[in-house]
Amino acid sequence: MKIVVLDGYTLNPGDLSWKRLEDHGDLTVYDRTPPELVYERSANADIVFTNKTPLNGEVIHRLDKLRFIGVLATGYNVIDVAAAKGKGIIVSNVPGYGTSSVAQFTFALLLELCHRVQKHSDTVVGGRWSASPDFSYWDSPLIELAGKTIGIIGFGDIGSKVGDLATAFGMNIIATGRKQTGQEHRQNFKWADIDTLLSESDVVSLHCPLFPETQGLFNAQRLKKMKPSAFLINTSRGPLIVEKDLADALNNEIIAGAALDVLSVEPPSINNPLLKTKNCIITPHIAWATKEARQKLMGVAVNNLSEFIKGRPVNIVNA
Repeated sequence: MKIVVLDGYTLNPGDLSWKRLEDHGDLTVYDRTPPELVYERSANADIVFTNKTPLNGEVIHRLDKLRFIGVLATGYNVIDVAAAKGKGIIVSNVPGYGTSSVAQFTFALLLELCHRVQKHSDTVVGGRWSASPDFSYWDSPLIELAGKTIGIIGFGDIGSKVGDLATAFGMNIIATGRKQTGQEHRQNFKWADIDTLLSESDVVSLHCPLFPETQGLFNAQRLKKMKPSAFLINTSRGPLIVEKDLADALNNEIIAGAALDVLSVEPPSINNPLLKTKNCIITPHIAWATKEARQKLMGVAVNNLSEFIKGRPVNIVNA
């Protein structure tokens, strides 16, 4: 059985092992695969794994040996799942591996907005504290989270974990989601519609999936409904935000700041307006990428293949 990994570098830049996958067949791992080489590299494969390398319908229809596509991620929008289903090809993803890591990173971004730790550290290393006439200084407002309200859009596994961390910081929680599950154990929680959430929240954190109805969810109109002192955090999907509208909102002080781990196009164009916007922190889509999370991802991906070989596929997204 021939197994091909089209873009293995992001999952495993060298600190993990492919051995458990290799135990299942003849394995070839490519660090990256450009679109024009997808068919050539997949042509003789029974199994293909991909993270962000697209497998479109045209390619899938030409891959006569292909039986299983393993997505090395939770999102599977890079796969034409209908085309795969039409050919009887199982597509499995890896849900839930990054819940703790993404929630932790959400607060890393929020705390950076509240304290600008790196910027203040840079001034100290640059000699400013040594030359200061005072024992202390700060260049931006220092914000305490206790008593503030966080609005969580999408209260699934990750959103709920963010809620747990918010509770530990003494925050109140407003949430919106497709399923309003019982939250009676939370004394600091309420469900609300999105307009109420935006108007009452000091921090808005996005944890909803990207669907046609959520694309461009945060546009100029919605941003104007937030408090001028509020922060927007996105560790979910870049296209949830209309980036020019967010840049305008930040530059015109409609909201106080934003922290984004995802953008609409990744890697971004150098002309992306958010790259030159004030009070905007951007990180290169790394919330998911702790070693611990990547180990979980690898383990579930291997198990997905094992269960498929045994005739009992799991985590199927095109059933």
